[in-house]
Amino acid sequence: MAKAAPAEQLRLLDLARLDSEITKLKRTIAEASNDAEVDAAQVQLAESGAALAGVLARLTAQQAALKDSEAAVEKVTAHINKDQKRIDTNAGSASDMMALSHEVESLTKRRSDLEDAELEIMGELEEIQAEHDAAAALNTQRSAELDAHTARRDAAVAALKEELAAVEARRKESAASFDEGLFTIYERIRTRSGIGAARLFHGTSEASGIALAAGDLAEIKAAPADEIVFCPDSGAILVRSSEWGA
Repeated sequence: MAKAAPAEQLRLLDLARLDSEITKLKRTIAEASNDAEVDAAQVQLAESGAALAGVLARLTAQQAALKDSEAAVEKVTAHINKDQKRIDTNAGSASDMMALSHEVESLTKRRSDLEDAELEIMGELEEIQAEHDAAAALNTQRSAELDAHTARRDAAVAALKEELAAVEARRKESAASFDEGLFTIYERIRTRSGIGAARLFHGTSEASGIALAAGDLAEIKAAPADEIVFCPDSGAILVRSSEWGA
């Protein structure tokens, strides 16, 4: 049977406490890294970004429509000016002048219709521009909110990682102080079941939380103090002390 001085076995509890603290810190870090507020802020930013992209597409299309409308008005105006110049210089026959006059009249009405349409486009453009400005402001706000939540989460995780590093350093120092054989047994059990050592307290294994059967308890009580005994349920090293009613 493996043996270790009772005092060395007792020190295993300190090592087990450090391992438990490391496990809890790693779990806390994982939970803190998966921050619900950061996730929610990312979703909100994605939503506002999509809305902004949609409004920007409409704004771009409306700006292009206004540009086309302005070009159409300019084209008709240029045609009117050309015809009017021919009329003013009387460059043609009477029938030509009459035809030009009718064309100018028709083109003038066409220009008026185009200008009305242009005014409507400009009104719609103004509304879309206002909608775009509001969407851009909301997107900027949500981006800032995500940055704030991310910074808060990262600071919390960094603090936990710093704490973990300190505990792991203490654990490394403690582990180095044990006899290699005892530490190997402890590590093998801890790796397999998660708990390497625990107290036998008033007949209950603190590794499993289960009271030992009378036969198991009697066998453990009969074992020499320097003999390493194990929890029959979890396999962890059971550390005994008369003060704990073992």
